[in-house]
Amino acid sequence: MTGSRQALEIRPIASSDLDGAAVLLAERHRRHRAAEPAMDPAYETPAATRPQIESLLVDPTASGWVAARGGRVVGYLIGVAKADATWGPNVWVEAPGHAAEDPDVVRLLYATAAAQWVGEGRNNHHVLVPAPDAGLVDAWFRLDFGLQHVHAAREAPPASFGVVPRTELTIRPATPRDIEPLVELERVLPLHLAGAPVFSRLPVSPREEIVAELESDLVDSKYLFLVAEHQGRVIGTAIGCSLEVSTGATGLNRPPKAGYLAYAAVLPEARSMGAGRALGEAIVVWSRDAGYEWVATDWRSTNLEADRAWLGMGFRPTFRRLHRSII
Repeated sequence: MTGSRQALEIRPIASSDLDGAAVLLAERHRRHRAAEPAMDPAYETPAATRPQIESLLVDPTASGWVAARGGRVVGYLIGVAKADATWGPNVWVEAPGHAAEDPDVVRLLYATAAAQWVGEGRNNHHVLVPAPDAGLVDAWFRLDFGLQHVHAAREAPPASFGVVPRTELTIRPATPRDIEPLVELERVLPLHLAGAPVFSRLPVSPREEIVAELESDLVDSKYLFLVAEHQGRVIGTAIGCSLEVSTGATGLNRPPKAGYLAYAAVLPEARSMGAGRALGEAIVVWSRDAGYEWVATDWRSTNLEADRAWLGMGFRPTFRRLHRSII
């Protein structure tokens, strides 16, 4: 090779590289926040991003590389593994796990990393990429990654915004008397995701586990359980909480002061009544009234109903989870 690529050195990441990597991540986050104001301004400095990188490297499954030119770090990539029982042999490049001056440097870093990961039998690769960063998203797409999951946020609505469900629907807080229909609704989403076009392999929890969880969570002040009722029958549910409760949105991927639309499901035979949107809007209103400035949610991109509903409610993608399966 000739030119600048000839001088690029790719090697395992070392502690002496962390300051340079932190600068790159802070710069990436500043660009991200300029495009999406829901992002947390706390991570716009290297002093704040370095601990995020270090938190990945303390994972015993972590492996990382840097790209350097003339001794200066111009890119880095770190992968960690999650439970094989859920994800198969896997690697995750989390939100703080990659940044570069040039997106093509990430492609070169992945070429080195993937050789080791696949050699270890870890063939399911996931990466969280800032959604507005078209160059970085394109770099991963050109590595044969595809969109799998969407993290999104929107502003809390103004005081004038309210929920106006269809006249035949009632949206109300759930009570312990609703456990039986809630058990059915807790099974609706995983069963829906198991079908086309998602084909999720996550199992449906046994009934006794669902009941025990509901009995605990319905009286837990951390959660708001809502139900949609039609002619006296519970046909849908939604759960709201602080985004801080979610383990899927941490650090750079967590808008500050945000409520969270954690779950929503409607019985298949009732999906044309507008219950899902009414429940989602009710969680958005609750978030506003609870003092949150932002509302976040996430969904599988192949869940067509969720994709249509949440984008239609003004949620904007903040991070895209991309996936590559090497068969």
